[in-house]
Formats: sequence, C-alpha cells, structure tokens
Amino acid sequence: MEIPNGEQSRELLQAQAHIWNQIFNFINSMSLKCAIQLGIPDVIHNHGRPMTLFELVDALPIHHTKAQFIYRLMRILIHSGFFITQKISQNDEEGYLLTPATRLLLKDEPFSVTPFLLAMLDPILTNPWHHVSDWFQNDDPTPFHTTHGRTIWEYAGHEPKLNHFFNDAMSSDARLVASVVVRDCKGVFEGFNSLVDVGGGTGTVTKAIVDEFPHLKCIVLDLPHVVADLEGTENLSYVGGDMFKAIPPTDVVLLKWILHDWSDEESLRILKKCKEAIPSKDKGGKVIIIDMIVQNQKGDDESIETQLFFDMLMMILYPGRERNEKEWAKLFFDAGFSDYKITPVLGLRSVIEVYP
Repeated sequence: MEIPNGEQSRELLQAQAHIWNQIFNFINSMSLKCAIQLGIPDVIHNHGRPMTLFELVDALPIHHTKAQFIYRLMRILIHSGFFITQKISQNDEEGYLLTPATRLLLKDEPFSVTPFLLAMLDPILTNPWHHVSDWFQNDDPTPFHTTHGRTIWEYAGHEPKLNHFFNDAMSSDARLVASVVVRDCKGVFEGFNSLVDVGGGTGTVTKAIVDEFPHLKCIVLDLPHVVADLEGTENLSYVGGDMFKAIPPTDVVLLKWILHDWSDEESLRILKKCKEAIPSKDKGGKVIIIDMIVQNQKGDDESIETQLFFDMLMMILYPGRERNEKEWAKLFFDAGFSDYKITPVLGLRSVIEVYP
C-alpha cells in the first residue's frame, strides 16, 4: 500500500473526521432525549439561578453510581447549544443555564416541542431507518411498512401508543403555528363564514382560529379513531371521515402539514377534493396550506439541512415528500386551481393561499 504524502494524509484525515461526524450525529438528538426524560431543563429552570454540577446531580432522579457521568452529558448538550455555563464564584465555579432553544423543552412552556421530540425519537419511528436499504430492494411503500408490516396510518389506527404520541406531537407544533398565524396572518381568514381543517387532529389550530374569529363555523375532519372522543363547541365540530372521498362544503379548506405526507398522485387527489368543497374564486373560495417550500435560498445552512431532513423523514415514514415552489405550483395547476400566494412567516414553513 502506497504511503500518502503530507497533503494527501491531511485530506484523508479530514475526510475521516467528516465521516465520523456524520456517523455520530445521532448522539446529539439522543443526548437531548435523555436530558428531557431526566427532566434536566425543568430542574435547572426551577432552580431560579445558575445551577452547579453538584446541585444538578443532587436534584436528578439518577442512581448514585451514575453521578459522575452527568458532566459528560451536559458537556455535549452545551456544545450543541442547549445549555450554557456562567461563572458564579471567585474560584471559577460555574453554573448551568438554559438557552432559548431549551426553553421550548420545558414542561409548562405553552409552545413546548418536547412531545414532538419524544415522538420522533421513539423506536417505533426510528427503527425504520435501519431498514432503508432493504426497502430500496423491495416493493413496500415505505421503510416504515418494511419494518412494521403496515403503513403508519394503519399502525396508528390499531396501536394507541403511536396514535397518542403522534397527536401530542402534532398538537404541540400546532400551538406555535396557530399563535403566529392568527397574529401575523389575520387577513388570510377574514371575509369567510366557514372553514374545514382537513387532517386537523385534535383541533389545536382550529380552536385558535375560532377564538380569533368567533363568527367562523369550523369543522375538523380527520380519521374516525382520531376524533372519536373529541367534543366540539358551538362553532367547532369534529367529523370522522376520509379526505380522499369527501370534504364537507366550506368557504375555506385548511391543510396544515398534510400534503407533505403524501405522494404527488395522492396530493393531487386531496387537492381536487378540496376544490370540490369550496366555492369559486369570485365567491371567495380558497385553500390554505401550511407546509415547507424547500430550497429557499434565503435560508441559512441549518434551515436548509433541516428541510432536507424532513424530506427524508417523509420518505421513510410516509409516501410523501417536501416540495420546492415549482413542484407546488404544478400540483396546484394540475388540480385545476388558477393561482396561489406564498407568505413565508413560519420559519421553515410558509402559508400558501391557493385559489380556484
């Protein structure tokens, strides 16, 4: 074997380091999951001031033989931006504090993303990643199907655990989205009398819309097992059904994080059902979509990478995908819509108004 020269050696070692970094990327997310399960963010938050390592170890529900390892867990979480340290004494003693990201992981935080984190990192949803190469060699619709022998929708319909944490995850995301939409996009919902939230789960977004626009009559349409035990109000009702078969007549259809779960063919079917449910453009009908538009050149590297992560997630768990504007436009026009408007107000996602 030829011995590489100095420049070649540096390139080889850099390449090796890059591969190692990618191999061990999962350690960031799994370390964060561990911190959530131990309650570390809430323990530090409730302490009310910078918390020393000794104080943190003493407050955690851990076995005494594991105390020595908490420092190492916190060190990686500091590196990944979830905690910071602050000097608190003359002898250079330091205490842990939260970062803005960690505050979104507190139990009592209204916009907590903890349910989403715990759902996405549950073995039910992570095991399919071990079978992606098998999936490429068979005719299953998704690696989830290869792993579990059925689609994610079939699994959720028969396994309360998945159905429960999936609904919790979607509700936690919906709270943040709803707060921004009703504050910054009020005009999107003005001038209408009725709205159907297709695939709206437990109705978190719809409730926020009803609170802001009490004149609206709203329906949440979702699978029967999702809405079976939910009670409506005077302006909000739940309907069990199938969006591929029929959507109740309405002025506006809302699709929050729905179409990215489905292939182009299935998304086209959904959009055509939406078009059947709403009046013409001159009578005010429209579809409101909340979803990602990938390859946003204004985004930073982390945002673009996160969108690509989501695209892979859709491939692994669902028969879906994330789309760029050109791909969205083709879907809209193929479904018979005449125009659309994009408002990028939701970070990685946008509000898209689609007109018949």
